[in-house]
Amino acid sequence: MRTNIDIDDALMAQAQKASGCATKKQTVEEALRLVIKLRRQREVDAAFGKYRWRGNLTRSRKGRGVA
Repeated sequence: MRTNIDIDDALMAQAQKASGCATKKQTVEEALRLVIKLRRQREVDAAFGKYRWRGNLTRSRKGRGVA
């Protein structure tokens, strides 16, 4: 998708340096991936403790070599 946006030059330069990306396109795409990843992590964190796990931890660990 081709999109024209006005991005602060100093901000873009900092982002490119921090990410190690060679191009502005790579930098923006990496930033978008990071936003998605962080939002998904936030959703998982918000769900923590809301669901009850039912199972036998000792039994599930057998066969995996973990005691």
